[in-house]
Amino acid sequence: MLEDELQIFQYKANLKKRFWASFFDYAVVFAFTFFYIDFFGTPNEHGGKSVQGVMGLPVLGLWFVYFVVVETYFGGTLFHLAFNLKVLTVDRKPIDYIQALKRHLLDPFECFIWGIPAAIAIKNSDKHQRVGDMWAKTIVVDILDQEQMQQ
Repeated sequence: MLEDELQIFQYKANLKKRFWASFFDYAVVFAFTFFYIDFFGTPNEHGGKSVQGVMGLPVLGLWFVYFVVVETYFGGTLFHLAFNLKVLTVDRKPIDYIQALKRHLLDPFECFIWGIPAAIAIKNSDKHQRVGDMWAKTIVVDILDQEQMQQ
């Protein structure tokens, strides 16, 4: 293959877009959780409300559907897609269910302290991946940036 025929795929952090997309995605999940607990929760000893046992399953279910299922079938969550971000394998193919699950199982760790661990990993890894992306072998690309989408 001639050198001029080679197209180089560029990895970019897309950090601002990724931060705001994640912020709004989690705002949706947290808002649902807040209203769900307020509506279905029972008073607790701290003066607030809580849900326990089977009543907590809808919160977990929403997280699973919103992050894992939606990302598996559409390549991104609502706000990632709104920001033109898509999750692909490192080979630039659509992700599968296990990859989407792996990416998000580490969210509690990566979102800790306003996402600073995720931002550090994104800025310092060669493919600009969060730890969950490294484990799942995925990348996040801006689909409107031709340099990121070339093959």
